[in-house]
Amino acid sequence: MADVAQLAGVSSQTVSRVSNGFPGVNEETRSQVLAAMKELGYRPNSAARALKRGEFRTIGVITFSLSSTGNVRTLEGIATAAAQEGYAVTLLPVAVPTQDEVRGAFSRLGELAVDAVIVIMEVHLLDAVRLQLPPHVKVVVVDSDAGDRYTVVDTDQAGGARAAVQYLLGLGHRTVRHLAGPEESYAAERRTAAWRAVLTESGCEVPQPVRGDWSAESGYRAGLVLAEQADCTAVFAANDQMALGLLRALHERGRRVPEDVSVIGFDDIPESGSFLPPLTTVHQDFAEVGRLCVEGALSQVRESGTARGTTLVETRLVVRGSTAAPAG
Repeated sequence: MADVAQLAGVSSQTVSRVSNGFPGVNEETRSQVLAAMKELGYRPNSAARALKRGEFRTIGVITFSLSSTGNVRTLEGIATAAAQEGYAVTLLPVAVPTQDEVRGAFSRLGELAVDAVIVIMEVHLLDAVRLQLPPHVKVVVVDSDAGDRYTVVDTDQAGGARAAVQYLLGLGHRTVRHLAGPEESYAAERRTAAWRAVLTESGCEVPQPVRGDWSAESGYRAGLVLAEQADCTAVFAANDQMALGLLRALHERGRRVPEDVSVIGFDDIPESGSFLPPLTTVHQDFAEVGRLCVEGALSQVRESGTARGTTLVETRLVVRGSTAAPAG
């Protein structure tokens, strides 16, 4: 900064004001300072700025998995929303959901100097190992029911599942089979519970769910089982990838979709409209989830406090060609 000031013929304070975009510097002086910066290759030291302000303009994100569509698209939404606010994102995957691993992740993020932390993890994992997030850390939790302890942002899992099952029953199906996600998943359990509740309230038979692991391959294996059940006319799959595998299995076993079996997924991934047939599914607004996560984190940063409670992002049913009234 002293070198820039000497070359431009101004004080270091003037260089600082130009560097930080403060008003009150005439245009001729500002142009001289900017020209000197360019000639000397000067760039403001962001670390020094952060220490002076006590703010790093960085949000940390902890996640247990980057293999699921939901986590990846939520992370994309967080990164986009953070960038719009002028914040960077530091990602820290945690391989094993233990107290020590999560405590270590928070310690590493502290060393990397972040202003707040967004945690993408399942409350089942939290409860299973009795995880406690460090106190006095500004935290937003995604996809959990820990709203009494932290700020939580989630998709309306139950509402989306209810809409899917009610739609199939409204078409005339006597019951709906369920291709569920993994038991340890909070989102999967919410969707399963809503499926079961709608069938019970409607006086329908509640079949045993067939469980997958979110992958298309697991949907295919489950589909081979469901295809052998002659009375299976409708299936609600807990995500679109498993629905894709299900469609393949039904096709291989000669069960037509939607003439013989109707299929609904969950997520509305970009490719779902290109499935054969195009998939009826529940749309999740991952961009809005990401935006609300960043908003919740920054509100804690700016207000220097913590907040608790859950914000749900609405879903909507997207009807395409994979659903129809049952034959006959």
